[in-house]
Amino acid sequence: MPLHFELVTPEKLCRSDDVYMVVVPGSEGDFGVLEGHSPIMSTLRNDATLDIYATQGATPEKLTIAGGFAEVNEKGLTILAEQVVEAV
Repeated sequence: MPLHFELVTPEKLCRSDDVYMVVVPGSEGDFGVLEGHSPIMSTLRNDATLDIYATQGATPEKLTIAGGFAEVNEKGLTILAEQVVEAV
């Protein structure tokens, strides 16, 4: 089953889709999130890169974000980013 992933900034919902995995740049270190991950909240590092894997073994899509929060719950992963800077 895929992981539901949403990327949100104060201005808009930037992305909402199902993916295989996202590697999140947490303030205490990077962590990978797959479907069924335990609930967690984390602050995000500034000017860090999200790695988004559409499918298992795929080349990741890389997005640079500027700070914010990540929340994993039973509905999936939500990244609340201060800003999406650019695709890497």
